[in-house]
Parts: sequence; structure tokens; C-alpha cells
Amino acid sequence: MKKHVATAVMLGLLTVPAFAQQGKDSEPLEILDRDKRQQAEALDKQYKRTMERNRKEGDATRTDPWSNMRTPNEGKNK
Repeated sequence: MKKHVATAVMLGLLTVPAFAQQGKDSEPLEILDRDKRQQAEALDKQYKRTMERNRKEGDATRTDPWSNMRTPNEGKNK
């Protein structure tokens, strides 16, 4: 009887480290996927802000930066 109890206690003690490793982020792939999603969302937000800012600035003034380099007839199609 003592051998059975001792065996059960030893098996219990050997399994403790295995349970300690289980956390909410136990899978490294899950962590990488979550980080990739967060980076993609941040990049999308930055892109949308940039596009919105460019739209606002573009509506205010539309200029041709090369207008002083062209002759008056060069920019027109016949």
C-alpha cells in the first residue's frame, strides 16, 4: 500500500512542471499571429490617416510642380 501511495505522489510531483507551463499564451504561433494582426491593424490605421490627410490637402490646392519647366503648348494634347 505504501508503494502505491508513494508512486502516486511521485507521479503527481512529476506532472506539476507540465501544468505550470500551460498559460494563456502557451503556443508561440498564437503569439506570432496576434503580433502580426496588431501590426497589420496599426499599418492600416496609419495608411488610412495618411490617405485622409492627403485627400484634405489635395482638395485645397491642385498645382503642377513642373509647370514652370514646360512650354505653354507642351502640356496640351492635339
